[in-house]
Amino acid sequence: MEELGETLKNNTHTNSPAAGLCFLLSLSGVMAQKTKGTCRQCPQDASCVNATHCSCHHGYISESRQQYFTYPLEICEDIDECKPRISIYCGVNAKCQNTKGSFYCRCNAGYKLLSGKAQFNNSSENTCQKTTPSETTNSTKELQQVVENIESLLTNKTVWGMEEGRNITATFTSILQKIESVVLETALKTPDQKLQKVQNRNVAVETRVVTDSCSKAVIFNLNVQMNSMDIHCSDVIQGNTQGPSAVAFVSYSSLGNIINATFFEEANETDQVYLNSQVVSAAIGPKRNTPLSQAVSLSFQHVKVKPSIKKVFCVYWKGTKEGGHWSMEGCFLIQANKTHSICSCTHLSSFAVLMAFHREEEDPALTVITYVGLSFSLLCLLLAALTFLLCKAIQNTSTLLHLQLSVCLFLAHLLFLTAIDRTEIKVLCAIIAGALHYLYLASFVWMLLEGLHLFLTARNLTVVNHSSINRFMKKLMFPVGYGVPAVIVAISAASKPHLYGTPDYCWLHLDQKFIWAFLGPVCAIICVNFVFFLLVLWILKRKLSSLNSEVSTIKNIKMLTLKATAQLFILGCSWCLGFLQMGPAAHVMAYLFTIINSLQGFFIFLVYCLLSQQVRKWFGEIIKSKSEPETHTLSSRFGPDSKPSEDK
Repeated sequence: MEELGETLKNNTHTNSPAAGLCFLLSLSGVMAQKTKGTCRQCPQDASCVNATHCSCHHGYISESRQQYFTYPLEICEDIDECKPRISIYCGVNAKCQNTKGSFYCRCNAGYKLLSGKAQFNNSSENTCQKTTPSETTNSTKELQQVVENIESLLTNKTVWGMEEGRNITATFTSILQKIESVVLETALKTPDQKLQKVQNRNVAVETRVVTDSCSKAVIFNLNVQMNSMDIHCSDVIQGNTQGPSAVAFVSYSSLGNIINATFFEEANETDQVYLNSQVVSAAIGPKRNTPLSQAVSLSFQHVKVKPSIKKVFCVYWKGTKEGGHWSMEGCFLIQANKTHSICSCTHLSSFAVLMAFHREEEDPALTVITYVGLSFSLLCLLLAALTFLLCKAIQNTSTLLHLQLSVCLFLAHLLFLTAIDRTEIKVLCAIIAGALHYLYLASFVWMLLEGLHLFLTARNLTVVNHSSINRFMKKLMFPVGYGVPAVIVAISAASKPHLYGTPDYCWLHLDQKFIWAFLGPVCAIICVNFVFFLLVLWILKRKLSSLNSEVSTIKNIKMLTLKATAQLFILGCSWCLGFLQMGPAAHVMAYLFTIINSLQGFFIFLVYCLLSQQVRKWFGEIIKSKSEPETHTLSSRFGPDSKPSEDK
């Protein structure tokens, strides 16, 4: 509950269930993170200008197409330079490839640059020439087979499932060394094929063969899966004039699941470290394990873009007698931003980027409020549901609506408290996120049906349980109440299933505006309920001015007015406080939001049970019936025919 309040203010991430309810409501994803200094909040891929306005980074454009903006919900979109109106021209036999915030040119299939590079910047650098069949057939097929064998090995659950701890690191070290050797041997078999590039789903390989001498000024750039390496040609040949030399650059997209940040021993205990890049390997041959005259430069694309980077560690896999571990020895960070890190290393091995992120301390008061408030709400929702089920005096369509709302909110709050941070198993986390999405949407849809029923009831004050209203609501309520949320969740899950579950919470991911699969229906329902509230008040005012002083009717009017006001407060206005958590009042709004929304169950029990005369009478009868047997027992023991014992 507190996460929304704190996130809208600081855009931080914590892992407590208490912090997550506000993240669940996810206005944090819509509101921009706080920028440095005194600047206003700017969205992702934007920065502050003169501490007053935001401006999208180069390669991005605002959704409103304004260069400078202050609107907190603005979004910076990637400019596709390869499509009209820009349509970058890369020259003949080449095409443009868009990337986030940039672009590059590359030769068409069957063509290559004279320099051997995989990409270039513009048409003036275009030297694409057609390759001969002999250059690409046998050697490329052989390298493709090697890559497929590597992928088969790395995705073999039997190999990794039987290994634990020390055995995994030893196996990992051995496999990496064998992969590097096989790739280099394959490249050196066909020295005429100077550049080879092969990729499949989990592994990408680029090799470069050098057959003659070169100067220190020549630098080779190898690029695979948005990761790249710059290495000096002189370090590739290493004085070898007797035959060809080769350099290989391999990227693995799935190794991070096997060898993760837990094998990094140099981080502080207070740092929560993540592997935030693909693992890459670099090797030269035929000579292996020889020192470099100049450091290599490695560029990594981040797997997850997080705004609050605390530390960045450039690491390599260091093989030891015990197995191996991640180490920073000989590797240094050159620069890092939200999307990329550039490292410099004085040796070749397997590399990766580890990151530690800022974690704001939780507000203990908000944590206590969340736990206590939601626990109390669960108890009140349970009592309310039992009352709606068992109290025959109030059995009607309105009570049935109250019951469904209470059940949905009870299940949603219970699942939230127990499972919002169960992110260890991705599939389970996605299922929890989908269930929470469905239950909270269902709660809001039942809120909408409550508002509709209240409006229809106000139109028929003298016949509250009018048969036509009951028939209409009974036909409508269950298909709408449970069907509409199911359709929304089904469409969302079918279109973007990978966006259910985040690294921190089992909830909808904030990328690609996916959070609007929840916020969109919620905002629409709140607006419709507000319209119903205004209509109810207008109808009640008109009825009251035209009535005689009938006590029962006036009581009905007062009760409906109370319910309309309470319903608007419970079912809409309290959620709107999330939008107000900006600026100097953000902390106060966070407390109000947390307190009011965590006590929704209590408000429902108060308005629909404790303030109902029929329910209070039913409670009194229950208490009276329990006290009567005790009275009967006492009267039977000391009745009129009983005689007190006499002292003798």
